[in-house]
Amino acid sequence: MAARDPVCGMPVDPATAAYSVEVRGGTYYFSSELCRDTFVEGEKIAYFSMEIGLESEIPTYSGGLGVLAGDVIRSSADLLIPMVAVTLVNRKGYVRQRLTPDGDQIDLPDEWDPGAHMRELSRRVTVRIGDANVAIRAWLSDYWSPVGGLVPVLFLDTDLPENAPGDRGITDHLYGGDQEYRLKQAIVLGIGGARMLAAQGIRVGKYHINESHSSLLTLELLKRPGMDEEKVQTHCIFTTHTPVAVAFETFPRDMVVRLLAGEIPPALLGEYIAKDGLALATLAFRLSRYVNGVTTAHMNFSRRLFPGFHIRAVTNGVHPHTWTSGTFRDLYDRYIAGWAQEPELLVRVDEIPHEDIRHAHQQAKQALVDYVREKNGVALDLRALTIGFARRATAYKRATLIFSDLEKLREAGRRGAIQLVFSGKAHPADAVGKQQIREVHNAMRDLEGEVTAVYLENYTMDLASLMTAGVDVWLNTPLPPYEASGTSGMKAALNGVVNFSVLDGWWIEGWLEGTTGWAIGPGPGAPASEAERRARELQDLYSKLEYLIIPTYYHRRDEWTTIMRSSIAKIAYYFNTHRMMRRYATEAYL
Repeated sequence: MAARDPVCGMPVDPATAAYSVEVRGGTYYFSSELCRDTFVEGEKIAYFSMEIGLESEIPTYSGGLGVLAGDVIRSSADLLIPMVAVTLVNRKGYVRQRLTPDGDQIDLPDEWDPGAHMRELSRRVTVRIGDANVAIRAWLSDYWSPVGGLVPVLFLDTDLPENAPGDRGITDHLYGGDQEYRLKQAIVLGIGGARMLAAQGIRVGKYHINESHSSLLTLELLKRPGMDEEKVQTHCIFTTHTPVAVAFETFPRDMVVRLLAGEIPPALLGEYIAKDGLALATLAFRLSRYVNGVTTAHMNFSRRLFPGFHIRAVTNGVHPHTWTSGTFRDLYDRYIAGWAQEPELLVRVDEIPHEDIRHAHQQAKQALVDYVREKNGVALDLRALTIGFARRATAYKRATLIFSDLEKLREAGRRGAIQLVFSGKAHPADAVGKQQIREVHNAMRDLEGEVTAVYLENYTMDLASLMTAGVDVWLNTPLPPYEASGTSGMKAALNGVVNFSVLDGWWIEGWLEGTTGWAIGPGPGAPASEAERRARELQDLYSKLEYLIIPTYYHRRDEWTTIMRSSIAKIAYYFNTHRMMRRYATEAYL
C-alpha cells in the first residue's frame, strides 16, 4: 500500500522505499535522501494555538479560533508548508451541551481519550509554576493531507501521576477555571510548548503565535543563549483576533511574578511585566516582528488601539475541501478540475449550469432536513426558504436580533414560508449567552404554527458542515466592531449559500449588495448613533427579507441561482486558507 513522502507529497511504496526514518514513535518514508534529511533536520514553522479543531471527535476547540487553526493545518499540509502545531490536550473539552425543552443549557464535560486518537511521545519536559515543577507530556497526531504533505500536531498534557492534583488538571478544560488557571495554561502552552519542540529535536525557524495565549514563549526564547529582543522578534509572528480593548485580558502583577519567578529571571520580569500586570497580547506585540489582524477592518481598529506597532492584515479563510459538502465537491470535480488545491479556479463557476447548482444544493439541504427530523423530530419543508444561524452563544453575536419584532417576521413569513435553524453553545460561565438561547426558544414557541424554527444542540464541526451547506441563507448579526473576522459565512459560500449579514468583519470585504448577498444596517464608517444604527439594522433585516430575499427565492429562480453562483465565484475563490497561508508563507515565514 502506497504511503506519501511527508516533505514533497510524492507517493512512496514502503516495501521498496530506499529512504525511511523512525522518529517520534512513527515510521516515515521518503522519495529521496534530500526529503528525508529535510524532514529530520529542516526548520519548521511552529504554530501555537490554545485551541485546534481537527475533527468533532477531538473536542479541543470552542469555536472560530480553533476551527480556523485546524484549517491552517489542513491548508499547510496541502501546500507542503513545513509546519508543526502545538496546543493543549483539553482532556475534558470545552462543553458538551444539552438543552431542555425551554432552552436551558446543561453543561456537561466533553471528555475524550487522547490515546484512542494519537500516540504518546516518550520525551517529557518540566516547567516551574509557582512552587511546583510541573511535568508535561505530548500526544502526537499526524495530519496527512490527502493531496500533499504532513503537519504534526502536539497536544500538551499535564495529567501525570508525578504532578500535584491541581497541576494534573491544568490541561483539562478549554477556557475553564479562574484567572490563575488560565495563566497556568498559558505557561504550559507557551513555555512548555517551546521546550517540548526542542526536546523532540524539532528545529524551529519561526514561531507563529495564533492569538496571545502562547505569547510567553517569547520570554522562553529570550532566555536562550545568544538571544536578545531583536532576534526574538525576527523569529515571532503574532496574529491577533481580538477586536476590542476590553477583550485583552490582564493578569495581576503579583500573580504573574508568583507563578513565573521560578522560570523567568527578575530582569526579564521587570522589563516585560508592567506595574499593572501582564497583558499577553502586549507581550506578543512587543516581541513579534510580523503582526497582523484578520481582516482589513480589524487591522485598522488594531492600529488605533496599538499605535506604536506596524500591524498588517491577512484576511481569514476556510479550508476549501473540508467545508465543501460532498454534493458540491462532486459538482466542482466535474466542471473545475483542481479546484480543491487551487480554489481560485472557482471563479470559473459560471461554466456550471443553474440546474446542476440547484440539484447539488437540494441534496445538501435534504441531508440537513433528515438530521433535523432525526434529532429534533421537526419536519422541515425541503422547498421552504431556510435561514441558518449558528455561532458561539454570547451577547455580541445577537442571536435574538431577528426576533426583535415578531409581527414583522410573521408578515415576512406570509410572503413565503420561512424556516429558521439555530445552533450554538454558550460558555458555561456566560449567563447572558445562556439567556440568549432561552430567548430564542421563547420566540420559537411564540411563532409556532407560523414560522418553523428549531435549535440544534451541541454545535460541532460536523454540524457546522451540515448547516452551512444545507440552509439557503446564512444569517450573521454581530454587534460591530466585535466581529474581528468570522468564517462561517465563508463556509456557506463554498456551498452556494447566500449571506445576509451585518457589515462587520470579513463581510465588509466580501459583500456586493444583491450579488453575493445582502447587508444588514450601515457600514462601519457611517455616521450614526447607536440608536440610529439599531433602527437601520432592523429596517434592513425585515424589509430585505420580505421584499428582496423571499420574492427572489420563490419567484425569480434563475436570479437566486445566479446569486448562489456569484457567492462561489466572488467569495469562495478568495476567502480560503490556501490563499491565506500563501500570504503568511511569502510575507511572514520566508
